[in-house]
Amino acid sequence: MNFKKDEDTDELGALMNLDHSAVLQEARIFNQTPIRPRHSRLLLAKILFLLYRGDSMPTTEATNLFFSITKLFQCKDMSLRQMVYLTIKELSTISEDVIMVTSSLMKDMQPKSEITYRANAIRALCKIVDPSMLPGIERFIKSAIVEKTPAIASAALVSSLHLFGEAKDVVRRWANEVNEALNGKAISQGPSFFGGSNPNQVVSTSNIVQYHAIGLLYAIRQHDRMAVLKLVQGFSGQNKSSSWMGGSGATLRSNMAYVMLVRYAVRVMENDPSLVPQLHVLLEEWIRHRSDMVSLEAARAMCQLRDVTAKQLTGAVNALQVFLSSPRPTVRFAAIRTLNTLARTHPEAVQPCNVDMEGLITDSNRSVATFAITTLLKTGNEASVDRLMKQMQGFMTEISDEFKTIVAEAVRSLCRKFPGKHSVFLAFLSGVLRDEGGYDFKRSAIEAIVDLAKHVPECKEAALAHLCEFIEDCEFTKLSVRVLHFLGEEGPHTARPSMYIRHIYNRVVLENAVVRAAAVSALAKFGAAAVADPSLQRSVRVLLQRCLDDREDEVRDRAAWALRMAGGERTRDKYVRDDSTFVLAVLERKLVEYCADSGAAARGRFSFDSVPRISRAQEEETRARTRLETMDAVLTGSAISAPSASKSATATSEPGTPAAASAGFADVYEQQAQYVSKLNAIPELAAFGAQPLVSSQRAVDLTEAETEYVVRCVKHVYEAHIVFQFDVTNTIPEQVVEQVEVAMEPEDDISDVLQPVVVVPIPELRCDEPGTAYVAFERVDMDTFPSAAFACTLKFVVKECDPATGEPEEGDEGFEDEYSLEAVDLGAGDFMQASYLPDSHALWETLGADAECVETFALANFDSIAECVARVAELLGMCPLEGALTPKSKAAHQAVFTGKWMGTTKTVARTRMTYQKGTGVTMELAVRSEDQGVSELVVSAIA
Repeated sequence: MNFKKDEDTDELGALMNLDHSAVLQEARIFNQTPIRPRHSRLLLAKILFLLYRGDSMPTTEATNLFFSITKLFQCKDMSLRQMVYLTIKELSTISEDVIMVTSSLMKDMQPKSEITYRANAIRALCKIVDPSMLPGIERFIKSAIVEKTPAIASAALVSSLHLFGEAKDVVRRWANEVNEALNGKAISQGPSFFGGSNPNQVVSTSNIVQYHAIGLLYAIRQHDRMAVLKLVQGFSGQNKSSSWMGGSGATLRSNMAYVMLVRYAVRVMENDPSLVPQLHVLLEEWIRHRSDMVSLEAARAMCQLRDVTAKQLTGAVNALQVFLSSPRPTVRFAAIRTLNTLARTHPEAVQPCNVDMEGLITDSNRSVATFAITTLLKTGNEASVDRLMKQMQGFMTEISDEFKTIVAEAVRSLCRKFPGKHSVFLAFLSGVLRDEGGYDFKRSAIEAIVDLAKHVPECKEAALAHLCEFIEDCEFTKLSVRVLHFLGEEGPHTARPSMYIRHIYNRVVLENAVVRAAAVSALAKFGAAAVADPSLQRSVRVLLQRCLDDREDEVRDRAAWALRMAGGERTRDKYVRDDSTFVLAVLERKLVEYCADSGAAARGRFSFDSVPRISRAQEEETRARTRLETMDAVLTGSAISAPSASKSATATSEPGTPAAASAGFADVYEQQAQYVSKLNAIPELAAFGAQPLVSSQRAVDLTEAETEYVVRCVKHVYEAHIVFQFDVTNTIPEQVVEQVEVAMEPEDDISDVLQPVVVVPIPELRCDEPGTAYVAFERVDMDTFPSAAFACTLKFVVKECDPATGEPEEGDEGFEDEYSLEAVDLGAGDFMQASYLPDSHALWETLGADAECVETFALANFDSIAECVARVAELLGMCPLEGALTPKSKAAHQAVFTGKWMGTTKTVARTRMTYQKGTGVTMELAVRSEDQGVSELVVSAIA
């Protein structure tokens, strides 16, 4: 049918203002005879628009509408039939008895029907069938997968992929047909279900069919590591004649299928590091692929691999450098974005592209130009900063807020790299704050200025002045609160704190209640600062007294609190100057548990003693890491490295390294809260107490990552018990192990100190499904804290299973087996809770020399102070304070650690280290505690 253009425009405009009930009333036309195709098609479009808009539809109403629409199958109009398919697919999820339409769909699948009918009928049928009915149409779907018509084969493959989540066992039986569609082989059995009679008829050669087929084949084989490896290398262009690789000699013609193959190869490399060298060769080959799409994906994958070296990146960087001069903007954008991400970790590898990237600064596509400049800022030298910043100012008003945020983040990272250029950065950031922009962009610029003020003392006062100017005309309440908080933190320590008080008090007079409350808190910090002179404190008190008349209670309450806190030095130290904060995730969990417990209020008030505290610096580390992960996700826009990015900050950090120690104290406490939930779910362990006094900060690997069974150990110390938690993963697809437990035998006789009491096995452990086993010991002598090594053996019953389903074979009783593990050490550090204790200097003086223990150690096996201090932190099990793990000198270093012995006894440790080449590290360890015996035990952790 042909319609006038203005009529189509009117019909589309009518969809924008639809009434739900009016559309349903109009649906009566579906029952009229004869059927009016044009009117019915427009009405179906309205129904689909309502569903896509999110309008709710009762089940009865949807069912009546569904069966009214099925009457339209009597009309042969092709456009109407396509709309019918779309609508019944959408209504099938909210209607009842939809299976009744199966006969109509099967009729449209007959060989004499139109191709459009048949492909859409497959999609609709697979959408409405119940998984229990799938075997009834299995033969049909299998024949459709190898059909010569690309539309039919593609529809069958995509529908099978959707069905895989609900009927894995059935879809797995179609692997041979999927493989035929992928390889382009001939049909080997009988005539086609769709009417083909030639048994040697060549099936689908469409590229899109290969793309869909490789996606479904990977879904079927994803849990079989060797099958995925065979899939990757079978289509790699290498080893086609290798029998062990199972090469088929087939060739992929779809570039999108090659892209998927690259991603599957990366996942294999992440899961099995032993295959990394082998698959590196394939990635390098794909980088040289004739398709830009495949080459870009392979180069991006190479750049995002873990532990990749500069030499291995050479091929990828060279390919990306060529793409920078491509005439297509999408290719240039993909290449420069990949280089921008790579420059965060390997700036030296990107430096050869600097000349090409400078040519992109004037690119007509401002997104490409933005990435070019931010990448140059990361890879360039200090001399090029001025020129690049001037060029960037020229087009900041022409790009979107998303890219403005990226620019601000890039400048923020440069602030620490080139502190000497702080004046240039401040001028740029203060300028962009005056321009129009959204919240995220302004927040990024503010945080960049804050970073400059914190880490470059020379520009602190200038940065604070720019922030004061910003809040005079700030439209975002959250940003005003952030700036006021920072002014309260840093303003009192400047040479002229009074100049900032005027800007802060202006907010009390002119702003909304939230900003006024933040301004009162900032004024309180000026009055409570240790460096504040008496005249300044009096002025602040006068201003706070004026705030007592504010119309908002929150502002009045804060002003009253501030005046009360100004009364004494000890009160100010505890409530105003204390830089520690609670771990908010743990605090939230404990408050939720307290409110959910009906008897908690009767037992007493909520206690904050059980909520761990961290320093502001540690909280900033956690926020900075989260910010970097978020920016990585924004810049990469990929799911390949997204899971590994978060893991690399915690799981891949070796215990005792600075990276591991700074991986996020909040994350450590959150993990320990999850341990408590698991322990309390086991009755035998829940009887030991509400929660452990001390839990390990990180798990200890007892096996290599590539072994058949991967085991990690976490230790939990209760008042009278010690629980060893073993996280076990079975990596063998052909086996299911049952009754998995760990046998622990102490290497020395400690029966008078510890006695085994509970062993909790894992009932069943399937491939790649982790489980947890526990072994508990009772402390016989409560005054003794044992140090011992335990020989560990994993014991279990092995049963053979089908790798595809994971189900054990019938009648297989299995056989007993065991697997040797690394020994588990129990030391003094396991009884120490790594807790941040505020004002460690004052606590050290309070504890006094009476409970002090001092020892000097000659540690000749360490080659640097950084390595030694990391190992000491691990052995002590204490919380390193700011700067403890990052020595500024290679010859001498001092570090302070704090913690609580058995979760209660406060302890402070101080170390002084010197390093000489040839003799190693000489360390003096001084420990003070509330108990002299604890100090001696902490020192013994090193001995």
